[in-house]
Amino acid sequence: MSEDKPMSFLDHLEELRWRLLRAAVAVIFFSVIIWIYQREIMENIFLNMVDPDFFSFRLLCQYLGVCVEEITIDFQSTTLAGQFSYALMMSIMGGVVLAFPYIFYQLWAFVKPGLKGNEKQMAKGIVFYVSLLFFSGILFGYYVVAPLSVQFFGNFQITPEIKTDVTIASYMSTILSTVFYTGLFFLFPIVTFLLVKIGLFTPEFLIKYRKHAIVIILILAAVITPPDVISQVIVTIPIYVLYEVSILVAKRVVKTDQA
Repeated sequence: MSEDKPMSFLDHLEELRWRLLRAAVAVIFFSVIIWIYQREIMENIFLNMVDPDFFSFRLLCQYLGVCVEEITIDFQSTTLAGQFSYALMMSIMGGVVLAFPYIFYQLWAFVKPGLKGNEKQMAKGIVFYVSLLFFSGILFGYYVVAPLSVQFFGNFQITPEIKTDVTIASYMSTILSTVFYTGLFFLFPIVTFLLVKIGLFTPEFLIKYRKHAIVIILILAAVITPPDVISQVIVTIPIYVLYEVSILVAKRVVKTDQA
């Protein structure tokens, strides 16, 4: 549909319907692929996170001297459809993650015709940057946040008399939600761009409350990581960098609007 041709409300709904349908097809496509290789993915991507030889643990041990000796977790499924349910959830969420650039492209293509010329110019390459930030967050969640969480909670004991038998539902929920939400959290600069654009945020506001943001980031890092300084620093640094990037984004938006 041409961007210069006026569209009725029903035309907009029809275009949105087709774009959502294309996005859904992309999710289904990747979900089916993941379903086909579910065993390999479960064993080599998720269950290996309890192995002391996991990539992240080896790096921590080699460069920071923080070594993981053993993570004592026994997995079990307590419901008849438990394994099937989480194989399905893994496939669908994996499909959403892999199809994310295409999903965002479809949404952006729907919104873009309604923007002004300078707004389109400023948002040039937004699909690439959103995808880059999202996948950076996914990788950070998978290689940093999730392994540290598994290591801490898997080895934490009130008393040795209590054995940690983890259901696959609990384990997969922790990993999938941690990784996915970390990916979304890395989109903070893009969210800042939109909030500044509509006037809810200003660069001055972000700068004024920078110290408060640092405290919140430290608390967040303390909550999602084991209680040791090294782990908290590893998580804090990239989150704080994202905050500073958001300030730069806000300044650029204001500068462009005033030009």
